[in-house]
Amino acid sequence: MTAAPGQAPSTNGAAAGGWSTLPLGARPAGRWALAARWIVADLPEGRRLIENGEVVIENDRVLWVGQRFAGEVSCRYDMGEALVGPGFVDLDALSDLDTTILGMDNQPAWRKGRVWPADYAARAREMYSPDELAFQKRYAFAQLLLNGITSALPIASLFYREWGETVAEFEAAAEAAGDLGLRVWLGPAYRSGGVILDGAGRMQPVFDEARGLAGLAEAAAFSERVHGSHGGLVSGMLAPDRVETCTEALLRETFARAEALDMPVRLHMAQGAMELETVRRLHGMTAPAWLDGMGLLSPRLIAPHATVATEDDLARYAANGVTVAHCPLVSGRHGSLLRSFSALKARGVRVGMGTDTAPPDMVLNMAVGLIANRVAEGRGDAGSAAEFYDAATLAGADALRRPDLGRLAPGSKADIAVFDMADALIAPRIDPVQTLILGATGRVTRATIVDGRIAMRGGEVAGLDLSRARMQAQEQFDRLVAQYPDRTWQHPPVTEIFPPSYPLADPGNATAEMSRKAARPARMTGTPALRPEMPTEQP
Repeated sequence: MTAAPGQAPSTNGAAAGGWSTLPLGARPAGRWALAARWIVADLPEGRRLIENGEVVIENDRVLWVGQRFAGEVSCRYDMGEALVGPGFVDLDALSDLDTTILGMDNQPAWRKGRVWPADYAARAREMYSPDELAFQKRYAFAQLLLNGITSALPIASLFYREWGETVAEFEAAAEAAGDLGLRVWLGPAYRSGGVILDGAGRMQPVFDEARGLAGLAEAAAFSERVHGSHGGLVSGMLAPDRVETCTEALLRETFARAEALDMPVRLHMAQGAMELETVRRLHGMTAPAWLDGMGLLSPRLIAPHATVATEDDLARYAANGVTVAHCPLVSGRHGSLLRSFSALKARGVRVGMGTDTAPPDMVLNMAVGLIANRVAEGRGDAGSAAEFYDAATLAGADALRRPDLGRLAPGSKADIAVFDMADALIAPRIDPVQTLILGATGRVTRATIVDGRIAMRGGEVAGLDLSRARMQAQEQFDRLVAQYPDRTWQHPPVTEIFPPSYPLADPGNATAEMSRKAARPARMTGTPALRPEMPTEQP
């Protein structure tokens, strides 16, 4: 690509060392260039890798992408052995101190506080204070930026809530997004009901239609009010809770309001056995068939996770332009997988990516997704690193109908992720996109730029002391875990709900035994016990 006619010759500007002195949360002054060994560029002929290229940024937009820019720049920052590409678009972005991780080795979920018992449902309460709810969003948003995620549709659990999410906490979330510099689509989750456990441990659906419709009205008013705020970083969406918690009236009204407001709707469905059983019991069909019968499937719908979607369900998704938010890490942890990413693409189903669990690591999700796809297909050539990278960028932006996101091209938003290709843990290096996914961790994210502002650099996030925040997050999470017996069927002690991986040793006995062993002299039995002065052979 060439500079526009009349542009002045390029200047070198600042050296790479100046990068570390730029203020976090601010835009570098003037027109500036970000150079690197590799650039993922979206050119008129399609997505291309540019070796030894650069991106030129002015205010909130990409001005130019290619090899050396011939025009004037105030500064040029060379990232060296790095991959510079569009920031990730997370369609199911963890905005929680994730409680699903408690299910790692603690199953079945319904016995571990993941389904309310009836006696708790009758007196459900908020397990976090308003300040704690505000903090968890701010902390979670920082985690997204640390992983190169620049656009996010937040998701959090309702299991520790009184009912749904509140406008107050989402007002705080909008402030957090503006302060930290994360692009978000916000809408409090609402529902008309849920599944509870009766005294015998049977799952029973219960509903409160008026409460659900009131929640929708509040959520829609909030989403309309904040749409376009914080310099355009905050947009609105409607986010009804899982499909089995929704009634026909709630869903019809949700989509009518979304149409009027021209906003996306995210609805979790085709994701698990409890949903399948409940929806079939109530409506005699799968959730996608139920929504299709109401005429509600449409391109504005984003539907995580599709792991139990039938062939008929997928055909309905394809015919109506629904986007599946694929979250392979959380699905795999719970023993399910999409069958499969390649199969959905072949059927014409749109597939974007989401995190939905801790760590909110899109690189790890791409790696797990590629592996799971090949296992599901039973062949090593199913899917590619590039296809998953595109799903995490282009497909997410397309689901949001934002052609200025998820790509690096002239006129696109300057939402950028920089990945370290010199990290010792991912050597040897091959193609940079394949290497990124082989490395399988977002910890190589060196910088995240949103709307032309440096939101994260070198593990630091604008507007948050991460060291203090991590300690606060752990303390808050520990207090939540301590309350689990109250919302768990038959109310067992927390040590029974979440036992340790191995039985805990008695501190007194363990110390005494180690002291006795240390006091015993080494016995000569064939091979002498090693002493510090004795050299050992290296293999």
